[in-house]
Amino acid sequence: MQEIPEIRYAKSGELNLAYQCFGEGPGSIVFIPGLLNHIETTWAIPEFAQFCRRLAAFSRVVLFDKLGTGLSDRLPAGEQPTLEHRIEDIVAVMTAARLEKAALFGTADGGPGAAMFAATYPERTTALILYGTWPRLSTAEDYPIGHPRTALEGSLKMVEQRWGNEAAPLLLRRVAPSLLHDAQWCRALARMERLAASPSAAVTLHRIMFETDIRAILPTIRVPTLVLHTAGDQIFSVEHGRYLARCIPGARFVELAGVDHFPFHENGAILADLIQEFLTGTRPDIDVERVLATILFIDIAGSTQKVAEIGDRRWAELLEEYHERSRIEITRHRGVVVDTAGDGFLATFSGPGRAVRCAAAIREVIRPLGLDLRAGVHTGAIETRNNRVAGIAVHIGARVASLADPGEILVSRTVKDLVAGSGIAFLDRGTHSLKGVPDTWDLFAAQL
Repeated sequence: MQEIPEIRYAKSGELNLAYQCFGEGPGSIVFIPGLLNHIETTWAIPEFAQFCRRLAAFSRVVLFDKLGTGLSDRLPAGEQPTLEHRIEDIVAVMTAARLEKAALFGTADGGPGAAMFAATYPERTTALILYGTWPRLSTAEDYPIGHPRTALEGSLKMVEQRWGNEAAPLLLRRVAPSLLHDAQWCRALARMERLAASPSAAVTLHRIMFETDIRAILPTIRVPTLVLHTAGDQIFSVEHGRYLARCIPGARFVELAGVDHFPFHENGAILADLIQEFLTGTRPDIDVERVLATILFIDIAGSTQKVAEIGDRRWAELLEEYHERSRIEITRHRGVVVDTAGDGFLATFSGPGRAVRCAAAIREVIRPLGLDLRAGVHTGAIETRNNRVAGIAVHIGARVASLADPGEILVSRTVKDLVAGSGIAFLDRGTHSLKGVPDTWDLFAAQL
């Protein structure tokens, strides 16, 4: 499955719910996302698309935008989404997709609705999977792990002022701090904020999140339940997940490593494996190989301003030419394109010198297009898995690229030391802390 699945509409009363149905397998999963969702454009995020394709490899999957978000209808004026609405959402898409039963996968504020449905309709629920969610967000005398009510007003003020701001996307700071200095992710997440909901709708949804409390229904859930939570979640404490697992009879709890609430960057592959094992009893046979490689990240400097100057149509034409020229140079320098998203490239090379020279060559061939790149290069051990790459070296390469100035090819000391004698000169760019990466790192700008 390579294309974006067809978007269909289900009726929930008089309102329309946008949904997609994809994948094959004996079972079915209804994916109930959080606030940050727009079922057409989320597929442009490679990690999200890869995660959904992994689910689709062993199950039929239904993904939808909840009422009031994404491509689904907004509620009538004066009406706010309740848990009852969320249950009606699930019933509507299951009916439209002709699902008698399904496993429910609820993330963030999609979790309470999934739990409520499982308790109300156990005969239609084969399993319940909850990720990064909560039974109650605000503190109470008998629930000290929540956020104080004063935090709500501060949160709502930030939503009103900074929702969809590409310079500092609100949700990226809170749901994926490890990606805060990744310009490509900043653009993608800010766009998702704008498309998922308007600032006023986001404020309403945040307020409802703080007012909801499903603790009383947890002991009534009688379906197999898997609760997953990231240990270092910066916005929703792992204690919420532990509470859910304690109060749902027979629930299994798995604590994932990392600091991001948004799961698909740090833990997407692990999350998909755990869901498959929970639902089917088996994990896939995955060919994982650990090798030494040089990672090259490139993207276009000032792309947002460029789009504003020339318009979307001309930008799309320019981007296509940029992709073609970049691929030619990567192939010529014996590199392998691993991933592309928007104006970014991730490629691997067997030698650091070729990666640096490739970046310089791309810089030259795209300048006639009026474009300038930023590049980051690092050499280290990576894991190759199903034509994807992972490992700390990949994160380091991304962080190095995010610190590069327009036109600059920034490399780690490892790369500088390995290309000694190659004739490539370097300018010392100082010592830096890389977000989410231990220790400090000496960085250098390649002079070619």
